Amino acid sequence: MIKIAIIGVGRWGVHLLRNFLAHPQVSVVAVVDPHPERLAAVKQQFNLEENILLTTQWQDLQQVPQLTAVAIATPASTHYALIKDALKQGYHVLAEKPLTLDPVECRELCQLAQQQHLILMVDHTYLFHPAVEQGQAVVQAGKLGDLRYGYATRTHLGPVRQDVDALWDLAIHDIAIFNNWLGQVPVKVQATGTIWLQKEGSREWGGATAVLGSHATCFNGGNPRNAVAPQVEHVALGSREINHSPSGLADLVWVTLTYPDGFQAYIHLCWLNPDKQRRLVVVGSLGSLIFDEMSPSSPLTLLHGELEIQGNHFLPVNQKPEVLELATGEPLQRVCDRFVASILHNTPPEISSGWVGTELVQILAALSTSLNQGGQPVFLKD
Repeated sequence: MIKIAIIGVGRWGVHLLRNFLAHPQVSVVAVVDPHPERLAAVKQQFNLEENILLTTQWQDLQQVPQLTAVAIATPASTHYALIKDALKQGYHVLAEKPLTLDPVECRELCQLAQQQHLILMVDHTYLFHPAVEQGQAVVQAGKLGDLRYGYATRTHLGPVRQDVDALWDLAIHDIAIFNNWLGQVPVKVQATGTIWLQKEGSREWGGATAVLGSHATCFNGGNPRNAVAPQVEHVALGSREINHSPSGLADLVWVTLTYPDGFQAYIHLCWLNPDKQRRLVVVGSLGSLIFDEMSPSSPLTLLHGELEIQGNHFLPVNQKPEVLELATGEPLQRVCDRFVASILHNTPPEISSGWVGTELVQILAALSTSLNQGGQPVFLKD
């Protein structure tokens, strides 16, 4: 029986708690959260037994006998210290994404986990979605023919974050899926964005627009031709801060990812759009694969179709939609199952390991640099 502690029972942590409480091979022995009212709420909600430690101090976990693992669902800025301490204490770790805010710290944690012979896994829940798993099989089997390009849209009217921009809040999901389906990571990235809601340090609502892609910042309707280009403020590695533009937090971001074989993926991110979309498409010479979360009855569709030369024209042929059957099960439950299996069998969770999380943080950091440099391409090194 794996003895686990849940650190952080906010919006996502309660779902981790729910899944681990129901797991037949897990015993939840402690719950940590700095807010006493949250501890009281989960105790009542889940009818927690009296022998489960409820504490506001994560250091109290050292007093828990035979603790095996921790699941961390706290703000990303706290991840590095919590994960590092947990690994040093000999605990396996499941961390909410992103692993940390700094790829250097991510690599350090992965190396520490290896040295300690411990599992470090990141909760990239989408990678365990049945549609994503099936989509990877379709792409890898070559059913789309020659891959040409991909695109994704992730928009909604909020929630608006005040600690990170739309890039860091939303992009990691689609980047993870593209990487998973293609079996590779980008070698070049670009990002441009626009700020409407939260300008510079004040985080005031309205009154400011910063067009990062053109190096122009407009306040109260000013002329961008006369605007001064915002200075990029790079925060030192290890500071656990994101190098957001000093102009504010981007509400709209356009991302371009270029992969080693030349495949390009384009991502549209916005938390200021009432048209809620969660859609990702890969286009090939024989058809397109569509993952649409807003279509729960048919989230994964293979659209067969290609162009054929007939005389002097290109005409579509073999057009046929195919709704793909999917396995059942909650993605987060699959995450928890994989974490438990990795511990029991001492096998790294390759699909969502600490190293996979590190790659994604490195990509996000490079995109932040591009965003702050007006969309300049940033090349990624191995």
